[in-house]
Amino acid sequence: MTLLGIGSRINHDTLGKGVITNVSEKAYWVTFIDSGIETIAIDSEFEIIEAAHDAVDAVSFFDVESSLVSILKKWSDTSEVVHIADKWKGGKLILEPGEAGLKNKEMPIDTFFHKITMVRDRLRVMEQKINSSELSEQEKIDLQQYITRSYGSLTSFNVLFKLKTQQFVGQRSK
Repeated sequence: MTLLGIGSRINHDTLGKGVITNVSEKAYWVTFIDSGIETIAIDSEFEIIEAAHDAVDAVSFFDVESSLVSILKKWSDTSEVVHIADKWKGGKLILEPGEAGLKNKEMPIDTFFHKITMVRDRLRVMEQKINSSELSEQEKIDLQQYITRSYGSLTSFNVLFKLKTQQFVGQRSK
């Protein structure tokens, strides 16, 4: 049996028509018109509509999608969905004044977390605008250092993030 390459078009009895988007030793990842991405065994029964044999080492659909998502995150001003750590969901932030006779201030921790992530998103947009501006390289570096220090100042709030990859990262010592 000849291994089909990425881009081959097939027709599966139950899943319908699709295109092979990735190949492994034992399976094809196929994007089907009606059912989306499915994994099928290489020795499955299906009709070959159009075979591509030399594209096995080509970039997979997953790689292309991941690259596109990365580019969009880097260059758009839309924010990603950031989730608060489960242990903080439904909690509240209580600010207790040091001066006697003043009332405590309470805020849902989710609201506070949302405000923190908005600061981060705005810093990212500012960073993108600086990098794409007509400032000199030295001016860009100087402004970038302020942004990096701002991220560093916000690392105290990393305990709130569910995913470590979404936390603030400040300047690292070498």
